[in-house]
Amino acid sequence: MMSVKRTLMWVALILMAVVGIIVVTTSWYTVDESEQAVVITFGQADETIQDSGLHFKLPWPVQAVEILSKETYSLQFGYKQNPDGTVEAFDKETKMITGDENIVLTDLVVQWRIVEPKKYLFSSQEPRAILHNATSSAIRSIIGSSTIDEALTDGKADIEAETRELLVSLIEKYDIGIGVLGVKLQDVEVPNAEVRAAFTDVTDARETKNTKINEAEKYENQRVSEAVGEAAAILSKAKGEKASRIEQATGEVALFNQLYDEYRLNKDITRERLVLETLEAVLPNAQIYIMNDDGSGTMKYLPIQPMQTTPPSTEEKKEGSKSE
Repeated sequence: MMSVKRTLMWVALILMAVVGIIVVTTSWYTVDESEQAVVITFGQADETIQDSGLHFKLPWPVQAVEILSKETYSLQFGYKQNPDGTVEAFDKETKMITGDENIVLTDLVVQWRIVEPKKYLFSSQEPRAILHNATSSAIRSIIGSSTIDEALTDGKADIEAETRELLVSLIEKYDIGIGVLGVKLQDVEVPNAEVRAAFTDVTDARETKNTKINEAEKYENQRVSEAVGEAAAILSKAKGEKASRIEQATGEVALFNQLYDEYRLNKDITRERLVLETLEAVLPNAQIYIMNDDGSGTMKYLPIQPMQTTPPSTEEKKEGSKSE
């Protein structure tokens, strides 16, 4: 009898120890800076924890905790990159029809993260599968409204933007706690090798065209800058010549005013002086004579030229020395 009681007592002690261990080990949890948590009370989402650190809760089975990451995830649509670096393609998934009834293979990556942990855990059983299906629906819709030329060449940026806009609206309707950050087309090509080569040539030609256009614009900007500099230099030179002409004209006006004052005082002398100065300027090597008729019938000439002095001869020098 005593052995049975002792056995029951040990069993009770062991159960209490187990319960104590469960209480101690399940009453606290830690959340990292890159994580977020949802506290679940009797199977219902109770509280969302965004702050990192040590937190406490009621022990299991009253409360449980689901830890979710805050990191950005990548959904690979149309292919799968294995850990060893190899890429596995899914052509059936990526085969689509464009608006002009051509077939293209489209691979893309969707960047997403968990923005509402409660909805992510309890609004759907497979939120990632819903995101995958919504991505397929969005890209097929946009490709179906685009031409093959746009899908393969310079329309990729518009396709990415429109796909992201449509995918965001779909995910908001599904309300599964996921936020779409971006959509990036990885590869868009046609199944036929010849057609693919032709579009590659078209793409290369357009890149060459854009390169030439950029070079031409660069040359244009350079020439415009040079022309602006030359125009500025010409304008500066013209301003300098203008100032010089103004100063010269001002000096000539002052000289004219001075001559005019002299002319008013003695008109005849000033007139003759001006005539002589003009003749000297026009005919610098000519000999000018002033002729004066005194009424006696004899014309007198007065040469207007420098007086030429001839050195005395040797004999004159000797006679002069003897006389001394």
